Amino acid sequence: MNARNYLSGYAPELQQQVQQMIEQDTLGAFLQKKHPVRHEIQSDSALRRYTIALKNRYMKKSPPLSKVVYDQKIHVIHGALGTHSYVSRNQGGKLKTRNEIRIAAVFKKAPETLLNMIVVHELAHLKEREHNKSFYKLCENMLPDYHQLEFDMRLYLLNLENPAQG
Repeated sequence: MNARNYLSGYAPELQQQVQQMIEQDTLGAFLQKKHPVRHEIQSDSALRRYTIALKNRYMKKSPPLSKVVYDQKIHVIHGALGTHSYVSRNQGGKLKTRNEIRIAAVFKKAPETLLNMIVVHELAHLKEREHNKSFYKLCENMLPDYHQLEFDMRLYLLNLENPAQG
């Protein structure tokens, strides 16, 4: 396992530090200490309630969500942690758009802080489709330590791939 898989955009020194933690089998303990609380949001309905509560707190005027679910088909190895889609349908001559959020099922066992980061990320796509400066500013508005949590989420995924964790 190589830290570069998830950390390609980070400084080589940081990648090397993470690689050392993997080789010394200390990454799991590091993450456990930093993010000790696992969430209890196990069902799609609980995830929907959680997501809508965040949406109502930070993005009241954004379009409604039609669906929020955990998705077994999302593979984090291919870069997706969750997806936000705009589903358009023609109904009675009117174009109706539905917003759907799908979170990779692997995050059912994640620390609460990391699930929160992923939900915030997907909610930000309600206003900003691209990963641009406005998108990340919106994420930071909802979650001030967003960038640190995104990095920690990458460490979490690396740790999941560690054979000793299996």
